[in-house]
Amino acid sequence: MTDNQSYPVPDTATQPTATALTIIDPRWTLFVRVVAAGSLSKAAVLLDMPQSMVSRNIALLESQCGERLFHRTGRGVVLTEFGEQLLPCISDLLANAESLADDIRNLRGKPVGEVVVGMLPSAVRRFAGTLFAAVRAQMPGVRLHLIEGASAQLEEQLHDGRLDMALVLRESEASIGQAHLLARLPLHLVGPTADPLFGSRDIALENLSGLPLVVPGRPHLLRARLDHLAAEQGVELCVAVEADSVQLQYEVVAAGGGYAIASVLPGSLDQRLVSSRIIEPVLERFVVLVESPRRPLTRASREVRRLICNLSMPSI
Repeated sequence: MTDNQSYPVPDTATQPTATALTIIDPRWTLFVRVVAAGSLSKAAVLLDMPQSMVSRNIALLESQCGERLFHRTGRGVVLTEFGEQLLPCISDLLANAESLADDIRNLRGKPVGEVVVGMLPSAVRRFAGTLFAAVRAQMPGVRLHLIEGASAQLEEQLHDGRLDMALVLRESEASIGQAHLLARLPLHLVGPTADPLFGSRDIALENLSGLPLVVPGRPHLLRARLDHLAAEQGVELCVAVEADSVQLQYEVVAAGGGYAIASVLPGSLDQRLVSSRIIEPVLERFVVLVESPRRPLTRASREVRRLICNLSMPSI
């Protein structure tokens, strides 16, 4: 499925490997990305390409096929019946082509290519340098691309295929699924250092009733969990301030705005703040490694995944 015309090759947002080895026409990779994005304009943004270029390549594919691949709508594009029939064949072909390209690149030994890893802000200081050093020492042919973001942002980027894998938070064991469990983090109540409420290392959940809380706004997963828990345990959770990042919550707490509920890492609080673990019941969050369903699993990404799972991570 190639011709003699020149056309742009999608960048590493669609092809996570480092070489220019191409098994099939890259326009079919573009086709799959447009399907995932649901619109030509969104696909263009994700791929950092002009929308006109995306449109021309899709139009050329349709001309080669002699059939329309997409219906254009006011909200984007949807597959035609022909496109629906073609999609699984193209997806399988792309996966097989990338696997073949990966085998060709790695026949002589060590893995090569780029691996894009998303990381929680709380993991950066304790983990980014260790992972980088391990990859550089053990896999010199692999380029590690690290991206920092909140858990919800990383989940979205995984879904869009912009990351190979990411360390994200899950609120329950049931939600872990097929992901790789890396750490269990108990939730703490966080308040000002001089507050007498923090006389011991633990605090019962019922003692949070009526306290002014600084928590994420809805529909944040932690907020939903706290709302459900409050109703289940008969605890009155009084929200004084909504702040969607841990750092924002800490600043509001330090300014006297209330108490935060967060996963506190040893040594991570500054001198203005103190915390106690919430018990009765103990509340945990789970750090997991999730792989993108829209990126091919290359030898390089498999090896980086192995490193992440093997590295000691008790305090992410």
